[in-house]
Amino acid sequence: MPSTFQPDISPIADNLALSAVVALLPLLTVFLTLGVLRWKAHWAGLTAVAVAVVVASLFFGMPLHLAVLSATEGAAFGLYPIMWIVFTAIVLYQVTVRSGHFEDLRATFHLISDDPRIQAIIIAFCFGGLLEALAGFGAPVAITGVMLMAVGFSPLRAAAIVLLANTAPVAFGAIGTPIITAGALTKIPYTEIGAYVGHQTPIIAVFVPLLLVLMADGRRGVREVWPLAVVVGVTFAVAQWFSATYLSVELTDIIASLAGLAAAVLFLRVWQPSGREAALESLAVERERDRILVAAGPAGAGVRSDHSEPEGEAVLAAEHDHALSLTELDARARSLTPRRIATALFPYLLVIAVFAVAKLVPAVKDWLASTDVKIAWPGLAGEVLTHAGQVSKSATYTFPWLSSPGTMLLICSIITALVLGVGFGGWFKEVVATAVKMRFAFLTVACVLALAYVMNLSGQTITIGTWIAGAGAFFAYLSPILGWIGTAVTGSDTSANALFATLQQTAGKTAGIDPTLLVAANTSGGVVGKMISPQNLTIAATAVGLLGRESDIFRKVVPWSIGLLVAMCLLVGLQSSVLAWMLP
Repeated sequence: MPSTFQPDISPIADNLALSAVVALLPLLTVFLTLGVLRWKAHWAGLTAVAVAVVVASLFFGMPLHLAVLSATEGAAFGLYPIMWIVFTAIVLYQVTVRSGHFEDLRATFHLISDDPRIQAIIIAFCFGGLLEALAGFGAPVAITGVMLMAVGFSPLRAAAIVLLANTAPVAFGAIGTPIITAGALTKIPYTEIGAYVGHQTPIIAVFVPLLLVLMADGRRGVREVWPLAVVVGVTFAVAQWFSATYLSVELTDIIASLAGLAAAVLFLRVWQPSGREAALESLAVERERDRILVAAGPAGAGVRSDHSEPEGEAVLAAEHDHALSLTELDARARSLTPRRIATALFPYLLVIAVFAVAKLVPAVKDWLASTDVKIAWPGLAGEVLTHAGQVSKSATYTFPWLSSPGTMLLICSIITALVLGVGFGGWFKEVVATAVKMRFAFLTVACVLALAYVMNLSGQTITIGTWIAGAGAFFAYLSPILGWIGTAVTGSDTSANALFATLQQTAGKTAGIDPTLLVAANTSGGVVGKMISPQNLTIAATAVGLLGRESDIFRKVVPWSIGLLVAMCLLVGLQSSVLAWMLP
């Protein structure tokens, strides 16, 4: 018996198609349990991990102990750094609420516009894009989700809006990490990949603000707010295209988000939408209905739960009632002084400053990277090979104790607590309370990453990818699906590129398609898969206080994800032929 395990792409009857269908069983388990059976996310995740381990052991020949060890490493990665980032982002928010300054932040956005549909664009798309550029890994969803609740959106609608908004910026998120990763793996200059992506995702970005308005207030909202949505979408898209093509992959989302925000502020000086009162009334009715459903628990919310023990009801945001009346909000906005506005914005300006230094100053960035601790996962490292026969680097766990965005957010939360008068004692109470309420979120994300690691190391993921890549020249139309699947499973466009970038490159060379186009398509396809990732669904649900209702959020956003994926597939397929002139 060999001492190491090397995955076989076609382990079942030497049939690639049959092997791929079996490899899809863990993913189908996730979609079935969440989307159809409407289980709670942690039960869906645990079940999918079990299915993945069984498939890896029985069908892909991976020794059971290696499959289980793969799951443990994935779970560790899910907890740190992924959930560490989300946890510290929510602690930061909780500290601002405890300080009493969060209402001033809401009033500050109210000064820009008191229309909730416009606030959805400014907060979820522009500000969320800036957070994605600097932090990524779920932080934008966590922070902007609670901010939308603060301006009057119901928890369910807020979660859906921020997940939809967290699409176009994802490819260039975390200072371009997904694209830089793809470049490192394929040896294609990452600036070239970024330029190609910059000719794909901006097409989606043009329409995202319009879709946000549609989600926020239906067709009426689109009729009344479309001028601003178009201005912001086009400005963001042009800035993203220009920066990715000519300036800097790393700075692309920062430039695009700030440009979109500036365009919104300037345009609102000369134009205001109608229908604000009707939109506010509609949101108030929905918020009250949702409040009743949340109070009733999962059963009252109409959520089927075959495992119905208490969830701990992580109503993080619901504990703090931000439902000021319009009169109160108007009065608060008028009473704001520059000092109060600066204080309200301080936590987020601090986040931007800290991340800018950490990610954009080479000396600081290199020093932080040098503090990462590499851990050869016991019993797994050296025992698993890639399909190409090389020792899998995935069996080495990186512990970014200082360089993690979560650690930076933790530092920001401590500074915020001291500056805003919460104190260390108040900060510690929020840390403990948030940890208790997020316990099921920790479990869910640990399961999702455990699933990803088992599928990757056992060969299930590469089998699925190779099967789809067998479509020949038509593969150009299918290539974004790989990025979509990878991001949906792992919750990370970076991870999707780590899984499939080299496969896309190889498929392109085999089929006579520009390899750079397909590698870029993997990144672009991933951006529309992030909203349905169980990891991000849990992050959104936890942030808005709907832990246990991830299936409701999933059902609300999955049509958007599939629709945008179809559009991206058509775009990439056409760029491989009749629209080749669009490419740099």
